[in-house]
Amino acid sequence: MNPLTVDGAQRSMDAMNAWEPIAVEEPIARTEAFEVRRAAARGAAPPTPIVFASPHSGRLYPDDMMAAAALDAQSIRRSEDAYVDDLIAAAPELGVSLITARFARAYIDLNREAFELDPAMFADELPEFARARTARVAAGLGAIARVVSEGQEIYARKLTFAEARGRIEGAHRPYHAALGQLIAETHAEHGFAILIDWHSMPAAAAVRTGGRERPCDLVLGDRFGAACAGVLPTRVERELESMGYRVARNTPYAGGYTTEHYGRPARRVHALQIEINRALYLDEASLAPTPAFHDLKLRLEALTQTLAAADWSGLRPG
Repeated sequence: MNPLTVDGAQRSMDAMNAWEPIAVEEPIARTEAFEVRRAAARGAAPPTPIVFASPHSGRLYPDDMMAAAALDAQSIRRSEDAYVDDLIAAAPELGVSLITARFARAYIDLNREAFELDPAMFADELPEFARARTARVAAGLGAIARVVSEGQEIYARKLTFAEARGRIEGAHRPYHAALGQLIAETHAEHGFAILIDWHSMPAAAAVRTGGRERPCDLVLGDRFGAACAGVLPTRVERELESMGYRVARNTPYAGGYTTEHYGRPARRVHALQIEINRALYLDEASLAPTPAFHDLKLRLEALTQTLAAADWSGLRPG
């Protein structure tokens, strides 16, 4: 792994904050940090303008993380968007390219800026550009999380910036290079691209949104209209509601780093985040799929088929 210098880190952060599509000819490496499954063979045209991503469903906990952890892997797993990658696994066979994380989100959160770090977590002083002062960092949920969802501290000791740098170089940067590549290939073929970033939310969050009597089933986040053309969430919402699901928009999740970073409608890249209520498919105590998992998976496959076959010509340049 090549070391990341301060200048290199700053250039990386600047590049990600001013996204440009990666050249189509650059290869995408398959690494232990993520998996890419294209809807068409490499070099062939993407059959649809849609890309799916699942950045929080990884369930690999590297030894270097666990050696520093105060919690066991099962406790930390409560932060995962468990099995979301399995729920959307059929996407490539339905014409939609798919990228999924393999490392756990607690190891490196791919839905954060790379250097969104909490200085209090580190034994050494962070470079100025890495001293993030965001609400997510304050909550202990920066690019390297300080706590799991119940507020328990993950680590038994302070980390070093070198450890953070290794996670960024080994997972965050290549994941986003690969995702950017998929978007660029799709954009080059169709003149626009649609990114759907899949997540799951605790059942308690769904209750807070819809009420105990009618908790919402899914939340669509488009950064309050800034990340995509309105036709995208409207069509997704219509299809989900036709299946009987209760759908909310932007509350409590309006979209994270991925939606904000890639969603540039003026450049004809449209990004939408979808949060699934875990009560639809998961026993949150045991983290085991419930019998309803298969039904939800089939319904999401039907949604994917509908979106893949839809007429998105209104998103093309005039």
